[in-house]
Amino acid sequence: MRRIGKLCCSAVVLALLTAAPALAETPHIAQVKTVSGDAFIVRGSNRLSAKTGDFLFESDVIETGVGGTIGLTFIDNTVFSAGPSSQVALQQFHFDTSNFQGDMLAEVRKGTLTVVSGEITHTTPGAMKIRTPTANLAVRGTTFAVKVY
Repeated sequence: MRRIGKLCCSAVVLALLTAAPALAETPHIAQVKTVSGDAFIVRGSNRLSAKTGDFLFESDVIETGVGGTIGLTFIDNTVFSAGPSSQVALQQFHFDTSNFQGDMLAEVRKGTLTVVSGEITHTTPGAMKIRTPTANLAVRGTTFAVKVY
């Protein structure tokens, strides 16, 4: 009987250890909708080829090659489109689907970014911020484009 108890206890511990990484994962903030040419997701020290359907997380960096473009849709329905030779860091994103409150900070390090703002700016104007090397934009709900040389 003791042996069965130890086996059951070991099985429970093993199950918890295998489930822990899945429980620790943060929810995705966006999804890749379109990719053309070379486009990558930089996550930590990994540089992954972007594919339609890939999930994006806070702190991911999007990079496109010379002929590459990528389109993203965030969980609040904000849409980003990055043009060729672009680098965009998704530094911060929080959104509560129950009350449509949240905030976003993205940094355009180089290249082009076209944005159609979603629910974040509809309920809280100025909750979306786009940083460039020379300016900070507080978005109040609109469509706009940014180009960084």
